[in-house]
Amino acid sequence: MGQNDGRDDERPAHRVTISPFRIARCQVTNADYAAFRKMEFTGATLPVVSVSWFDAVAYCDWLAAQWNLPVRLPTEAEWEFAARGGFAQRLYPWGDSLPAIEAGRWRDGAEPIGQSEPNGYGLFDMCQNVHEWCSDWYGPQYYAIAPRLNPQGPADGIRRASRGGAWRHHIKFSRCAARSSIPPDLRYADYGFRPVV
Repeated sequence: MGQNDGRDDERPAHRVTISPFRIARCQVTNADYAAFRKMEFTGATLPVVSVSWFDAVAYCDWLAAQWNLPVRLPTEAEWEFAARGGFAQRLYPWGDSLPAIEAGRWRDGAEPIGQSEPNGYGLFDMCQNVHEWCSDWYGPQYYAIAPRLNPQGPADGIRRASRGGAWRHHIKFSRCAARSSIPPDLRYADYGFRPVV
């Protein structure tokens, strides 16, 4: 987990062990979210965006009740493990270099889920399309003190961790190790999520 030649908050790179989990193959869509909370939307297969961390947690709680399973947001460790797709040393889910972006992609917003090739675990849009909320509080120096078994993030904080690249940025893709964060009550047009069980 992490990257020694990355940003300061990605260091040190370290090995962690996480318990088995299942993660959604795709980001939660408008249609998925509308089943939980009535809303107007355009594009049923577009990832739901402009959801706060609290909104994402509420959706997971609702889905947990529907499925009778412990649905929740992924930890940063789980998300990074999933993004790497079985290749621990790759910078991106697909390899070590940025792909070329076709003209017109991500011009005005996110794209429908599942349009790109899946990673080694069959997961779509890892590190692209929209940022994805994680369960952890964000701590820039957390890696130096993180436990090696099932790290959950700091005990408290003011920002929640998120992962993945987003359509709104100049560079549309993020590295698997790249970290980001915002306060949990904010809603942005490039923030979505995918649940885990």
